[in-house]
Amino acid sequence: MPTRNRQTDACPGVLAVHRAADGGVARIRVPGGQLSAAAFRAVADGAAELGDGGVELTSRANLQVRGLADGAETELAARLSEVGLLPSATHDKVRNVLASPLTGRDRDGFVDVRPLVSELDAALRENARLAALPGRFLFALDDGRGDVAWLGADVAALATAPGAAAILLGGTDSGLRAPLTDVILLMLACAEAFLTERADEWRLAELDDRARRRVATRLGASVAEPLPSQPIQTGPLGQVTESALVAGAPLGWLDRAQAAALADTGAPLVVTPWRAVVVADLADTADVAQRLRSAGLLLDPDTPRVTACVGRPGCAKALSDVRADAGPVPGVDVPVHWSGCGRRCGRPRGEVLDVVANGDGYVMTRGDR
Repeated sequence: MPTRNRQTDACPGVLAVHRAADGGVARIRVPGGQLSAAAFRAVADGAAELGDGGVELTSRANLQVRGLADGAETELAARLSEVGLLPSATHDKVRNVLASPLTGRDRDGFVDVRPLVSELDAALRENARLAALPGRFLFALDDGRGDVAWLGADVAALATAPGAAAILLGGTDSGLRAPLTDVILLMLACAEAFLTERADEWRLAELDDRARRRVATRLGASVAEPLPSQPIQTGPLGQVTESALVAGAPLGWLDRAQAAALADTGAPLVVTPWRAVVVADLADTADVAQRLRSAGLLLDPDTPRVTACVGRPGCAKALSDVRADAGPVPGVDVPVHWSGCGRRCGRPRGEVLDVVANGDGYVMTRGDR
């Protein structure tokens, strides 16, 4: 994996937005993807009133708002603070926490990791040193079903039994094991060890092999035989339990009507790393599903998985209007990602058909990264 040499962390947050061709880009961290309908409405209203109206779902289960005028991030930050989405100015960009989206809501997994998400987020914000983590540093809490453990997190905990977990570092099982009661402390210790070992690396996987081994061995946990990687390519769509359904965002983006429809459910929401939203704890899934379909959200489990970067005119580096061109590619049985340039921003992990603009059209390549 190539190492970034920039000295400045350009990863956007709410307070430090990225300036793109279409205005400011604010990335809103949502630990575990978990937020209330009221909090999501604050994001949707902020996008409609301060940005371009759309809400992007990211592959880290975060939310992104584009098209902000200079200074509009101040008002957006105030609104997000009121609903608990910006609890720390110092740790705004480092609260990157994936979690199994359906944890505690079905019978899969060994443990409900939602309390661990809250514990990790609180402990992370209380640790002043960890405010120095790069904005791309990622934690993951997997309840044992294996849906997020292998998505390339810098530090991931994968439940292996109701009270135990394996620790993955840089997407590979380190051999470290810990009881769930100690797993948050161990994950934060791994992050601190990364800060000790790093020079200008942005991700734990960018450390050389010796440095990565030092991160694992300096922690004093018991060591076991590493687990094999078992990545999950895509998450579910449609009804997933008696009281929950998963709605996908076309191309990974929500327009105003779609964002409003999700907020109008009044239900607890969980953003997934597959650009979808779990709508949970519903009394009547059929009625909600109909309203979400009418807004253009995706609930058919057989829907082709297609995502896209912002393309022109939003990105100055893009060579085409990607979102206007993007769509399924016939005969392809893996997710398709459309990109306006070779950077392939927003590309899902795993095997993907990349459709990349080159100035004369698009080039298609299939591969894993």
